[in-house]
Amino acid sequence: MIASEIREKSDQELKDALVELRKEQFGLRMQRGTGQLANPARFKDIRRDVARINTIIAQRAAAGEQS
Repeated sequence: MIASEIREKSDQELKDALVELRKEQFGLRMQRGTGQLANPARFKDIRRDVARINTIIAQRAAAGEQS
């Protein structure tokens, strides 16, 4: 996910995307534990997407407090 795409989404859409990414991350962890993981690079992508979403949510919250 690109940061510009994330910024276009509403807060609720971001929270929903965050939940979905966390579920996917959990599934990948289970696959890794059983030795069935096909794409280990996806871990990095998910971790970075989660960080991007959390950053944008925090920025919006900070901007709301300043107003």
